[in-house]
Amino acid sequence: MRRAIRVLAICATAVALTGVGAAPAQTLLVPMDESQENHLRAYGLVYWTISVGESAEWLLNYRSGSFLIPNQQRVVEKAALMGVTVRPLTGAELAGLRAEVEASNMEAVPLEKAPRIAVYTPPNSSPWDDAVTMALEYAEIPYERVWDPEVLNGELTEYEWLHLHHEDFTGQYSKFYLTYTRSEWLREEVARNQQVANEFGYLNVPDLKKAVAVRIRDYVEGGGFLFAMCTATETLDLALAAQGVDIAAAFADGSPPAPDATSAMQWQRSMAFQDATIVLDPSLSAFSEIDGHQVNTPWRKPLGSFTLFDFSAKIDPVATMLTQSHERVLGDFYGLTTSFSARVVKDGILELAKDSNLGTIKYLHGSYGKGSFTFLGGHDPEDPQHLIGDPETDLELRRSSPGYRLILNNVLYPAAKKKALKT
Repeated sequence: MRRAIRVLAICATAVALTGVGAAPAQTLLVPMDESQENHLRAYGLVYWTISVGESAEWLLNYRSGSFLIPNQQRVVEKAALMGVTVRPLTGAELAGLRAEVEASNMEAVPLEKAPRIAVYTPPNSSPWDDAVTMALEYAEIPYERVWDPEVLNGELTEYEWLHLHHEDFTGQYSKFYLTYTRSEWLREEVARNQQVANEFGYLNVPDLKKAVAVRIRDYVEGGGFLFAMCTATETLDLALAAQGVDIAAAFADGSPPAPDATSAMQWQRSMAFQDATIVLDPSLSAFSEIDGHQVNTPWRKPLGSFTLFDFSAKIDPVATMLTQSHERVLGDFYGLTTSFSARVVKDGILELAKDSNLGTIKYLHGSYGKGSFTFLGGHDPEDPQHLIGDPETDLELRRSSPGYRLILNNVLYPAAKKKALKT
């Protein structure tokens, strides 16, 4: 009975929005301001719309980054099933909207093709281990899982968008051995990584991860879109710069890292960071000074808030896409890498958000070769402290999360018309 009532409600909504019996409006507005009932699934609705061959437009800076999609019955029914707010526009309303966009700091960007998505994640990870995986599943956006074997076998070229689970690419297992040595999950992780290293002929896990990091950088250089959060942002660049430098020797074979490890780093190989001091103390659960909050050290910085920068949609459409939100000041959240020290960020990297008090960078974007990368510090936008064993975030209770919107902005970014991406 409940299912039948739901179906009848959806049909009634479809009839109302498509205007059966009257001249129907041809376009639906998906508002992304406070009037939207489910911001996160709105991204999924737009992704689904373009994946089935329909057109869509991203209205940058218009009502917090709203969308236009066709007013077709299957689209209306999908919106109703997902609980996404949509509104039909008359011809006059659409013309007025376009005139407003043309005359102001806004832009209408066509979304052409739904990107094929890969999430780099260990085989035993659960969806709630990673904010991006949770966002994709809640928004009903399909993705595939890849890990070291797929990366080393050259399979990344099959995907337009790649997210990195909070991986430690230095091969030190995020130094979890300091407090979780006897944990079964850590033992399984160590055994699994060592098995892959053996299968591919690497002496140890740090060497394996360096090779994987290079393949990921090659993916970006060839035109891929990369998004990473938490540990992956910092350790990916450390692994790239450490080619020939054993910064993880303390865990790989029990010997201490070389005192000159910092000076031996080859930062011309990295993408976002440079000249960072390496944390050589094996008793500290930190990697380098890249992390502006130094979360697991005695000099840990407190959480505050971070502010999204405002960009001109006509001049900087990419930066504008990545920062669309109905809130501009967001509560901060910890991760093993929480933010980025401004001193070590390379020239030419675009700052998208900054800590309001510390001055550290929370969110950044850069180009590398034909592709691009976006790094967001922290682990889960709706779990500020995030301790191992915390319950998973229920996105049904956080369906308007501005932090999760930043993640989903990145998912749709590769779908934008290539002319917009070149700027």
